[in-house]
Amino acid sequence: MAQVITDRRDIDFVLYEQFNVEELTQHEKFAEFNKKTFDLIIKEARNLAVKEILPTFAEGDREGVRLENGQVKVPACYHRAYKLFREGEWTAMVADPELGGQGLPYCISQAASEYLVGANYAFTLYGVVGHAAGELVEIYGTEEQKRLFLKKMYTGEWSGTMQLTEPQAGSDVGALTTSAVKNPDGTYSITGNKIFITAGDQDLTENIIHPVLARIEGAPSGTKGISLFLIPKIWVNADGSLGEPNDIVCTGVEEKMGIHGSSTCSMALGSKGNCRGLLLGEENKGMRAMFYMMNVARLAVGFIGFISGSAAYMYALNYARERLQGKDLESIMDPDAPQVPIIRHPDVRRMLLWMKAHVEGMRSFIYLISSLIDRQACADDDKIKEYNQGLIDLLTPVVKSYCSDRGFEICVEAIQVYGGYGYTREYPVEQLLRDCKIASIYEGTNGIQAMDLLGRKLGMKGGIVFMNFMQEIQNTAGQAKAIGGLKEMAQSVDEAVNRLGEVAMHLGKTAMSPDLKVAFAYAKPFLDVMGDVCMAWMLLWRATLAAPKLEKLAGSLDAKVRQATAAKNKDAAFYEGQLQSARYFINSILPITMGKMNAIEASDPATVEIPEAAFGG
Repeated sequence: MAQVITDRRDIDFVLYEQFNVEELTQHEKFAEFNKKTFDLIIKEARNLAVKEILPTFAEGDREGVRLENGQVKVPACYHRAYKLFREGEWTAMVADPELGGQGLPYCISQAASEYLVGANYAFTLYGVVGHAAGELVEIYGTEEQKRLFLKKMYTGEWSGTMQLTEPQAGSDVGALTTSAVKNPDGTYSITGNKIFITAGDQDLTENIIHPVLARIEGAPSGTKGISLFLIPKIWVNADGSLGEPNDIVCTGVEEKMGIHGSSTCSMALGSKGNCRGLLLGEENKGMRAMFYMMNVARLAVGFIGFISGSAAYMYALNYARERLQGKDLESIMDPDAPQVPIIRHPDVRRMLLWMKAHVEGMRSFIYLISSLIDRQACADDDKIKEYNQGLIDLLTPVVKSYCSDRGFEICVEAIQVYGGYGYTREYPVEQLLRDCKIASIYEGTNGIQAMDLLGRKLGMKGGIVFMNFMQEIQNTAGQAKAIGGLKEMAQSVDEAVNRLGEVAMHLGKTAMSPDLKVAFAYAKPFLDVMGDVCMAWMLLWRATLAAPKLEKLAGSLDAKVRQATAAKNKDAAFYEGQLQSARYFINSILPITMGKMNAIEASDPATVEIPEAAFGG
C-alpha cells in the first residue's frame, strides 16, 4: 500500500501561509511552542501513523471485532499500536498537559490527526472518544469526579463513550426511556438499553467511563427532563482504585458496512438491577452538556469525511501516475505509440482535479474552524470571542455534513480512477469508501444538520452571524480583485455569495410561513450550496496567497511562463496548483451551484405534495 496518506506541503501552506498558526506562539497559552516544535510533532505523528497504525488498516478490517463471553475483543494488531498511541500522548492533544494532554493548538492537532486518523480512523476512535467524554467531566464534573476520572481518560489509560441512542428513540433523543433513581448514598441506579455505542466495550483499556443520558424518576418528559450520568464499566473507589464490575454490559456488536475494527455495541444497563452512576452536572440539564460534546464530535466527523477523501485522493493520484494503460489521445492512431500513465487521459485528469479542489477546499475550511477555536483561546476581547463563536456555531453543521458527503464522493471517484482494481480489496480505496460512509450518519444525520442550519443557525442574532460570514467571503473577493488573473474568479464568488444571501432570505421567510415543510425539504440542498460557496471562498483565498508567490518565482503571471516555471520548480508547481484548483472549481463547479440555488429559490413543492401512495411499492 502506498504510504502517502495526506499532503504535507498543503498542510504547511494552510498552517503557516493561510492561517499564520505561528502567531499563536506569541500568546502565553502557546508560548512554549515554536514552528520547529510544531513541525516535529507533525513529523512524529506521521512516523507513528505510517509505521504502526497504517499496517492495522486492512488487517483490522478483515479481522473485525468479536464478542466472547460478554467481552469485546478488538483486532489483535490494535494492541501494540494503541500502546504506542497512548505513550505518544496522541489521545488528547489539545488538553492541558497537567491533565494528560499536550496543550497543542487545535490547528496543530488537526495536522497530526491527518496522519493518525487518515491511517486508520476505526483504530483511533478508541483513543479519542476518551478525550471527548473527558471534556464533559472537565467542564461539568465536580472536583471529585475530575480527580477520579479525568487524567486517566485524557491519557487513554481509560476510554470513554457517548451513550445517547436507544432502539425506540433514534435521533429523537427526547423519547429515551432509560431511567435513573437516586440512592441514599447520592449515586443513581440506572436501568435501560442503548444502541450504536462506539467503543462501548473493548479490551484495550482496563476501564471505560460511559456518559449516559437518562431520565430521573418524576422528571419532565422530552429533552427538558434528561440528565447526564457517569457510569464506569468498573466502579472506581474513592481512592481511585478499581472496585467491582458495574452492571453495564455489551449485549451485541453490529455487523457493519465499514469500520469493522471499531466496536459498535448494544449496551444493557441495570439488567441485574445493580448499575450505579454519578450525576454529571445538574439534574435535567443533561442535553446541554451532551450537545457540547456532540458539537465537538460533529466537527470531528466532518474531519473524518475530509481525511478519508484526502487519503483516497492521494492513493488515486499515485496510482494514476504509475498505471500504464492506453495511448495518449494525440497518438491514438499510431499503432507504435507506447502506453502512457492514465494521468495523461483527460477524463482521469478531470476526476483528479475534482478531487484535488475539494480536498484542498475542505482542508482550509476545517482549519478555518480550528483557527477560530485557537484564537478564541487567546482572545481577551469579548466581542472578538462572540464574533468567532458565532462563525463556529454557524459553520459546524456545514463542516459536518458537507465534508462527510464530499469525502465519501471523493472515495467513489478514487475507485473510478483505479477502475476494476479499485473495487477489489487489493487496494485501499474500497475500504476507505466503506469506512467513510458512516460519517454522514454519525452525530446527527446530514439531514438533521441541514435542519439545524435552517431552523437555528441562519437566524442567530437576527441574521447578523450569517451576514458576518458573507462579509468574510466578500473581503476575500475584494482582495482577489486587486491581483492579476483573479479578478473574474473573484467576481464569480461575489455573485455566488450574494445569491446565497438571497436564497437564505427566501428559505427563512418560507420557513416562517404555512409552507414550512417546503422550506425544510430544501434545507439539505441549501446546506450543500452553502458548502460549495465555502469551497469557492477557501480556494479563492488560497489563490490570493499563491499568485504573488508564483509571480515572484516565475517573474510573471503569464500562463505559459508560470507553467514553464512550475515544470522545473516544486514550489512554483504547488502554487500553480492552487490557481488551477480555484480556476476549476469556480469556473466549472460554481455555475452548477448557481443553478441549484435557482432551484431552491423556486421551491417546487413536489416533495411535500406527493401522496404517500404515489411513491409506489
